Amino acid sequence: MVLEGRLSRQQLRCGETRIVHSNEECVETKLQRIAKKASDDKRCQFTSLFHLMNKALLLECFTQLKGKAASGIDHVTKEVYGRELDANLNDLIKRLHDMSYRPQPALRVYIPKAGSAKGRPLGIPVLEDKLVQAGLVKILQAIYEQDFIDDSYGFRPERNCHDALRALSKAVEGNPVHYIVEADIKGFFDNVDQA
Repeated sequence: MVLEGRLSRQQLRCGETRIVHSNEECVETKLQRIAKKASDDKRCQFTSLFHLMNKALLLECFTQLKGKAASGIDHVTKEVYGRELDANLNDLIKRLHDMSYRPQPALRVYIPKAGSAKGRPLGIPVLEDKLVQAGLVKILQAIYEQDFIDDSYGFRPERNCHDALRALSKAVEGNPVHYIVEADIKGFFDNVDQA
């Protein structure tokens, strides 16, 4: 990847994408320390984590974005953003830290929905919003991941629907089960009382 050619070996030394500045702790290590603190001290309240939303974290998020992912309303792709990656990330960090960053509206598209003539609406954020969202997810996951029960599978790292189906199969086959109910509330978010 072009990005790796711009980083020194010292900068590429830990975590999945191994991104760290020369004498700093890598992003992954910081997040692991936060996760350990959250796990060890359930009463701990994290009050200042915005400093973690830094260039190293956003650079890691950028490398993990899918290259062919749909672009938002600004039509900026990963390839285009990556051409001036250093300058783009510096500008994004500046806007985040001086509180001038504003998320862009999501591009609304409809994809086919099985068993329905209506399409399933999707909101596609612009690339910078994807980066910020991914960074926030990493920070919040470090704090809250250990609080989830083991039977929770939705939108969790290293878990998917196949894992949930395996767990369900094991539970059904190993216990006297008389009923299994599958429920889907039609248009739940359209009809729930938002207040």
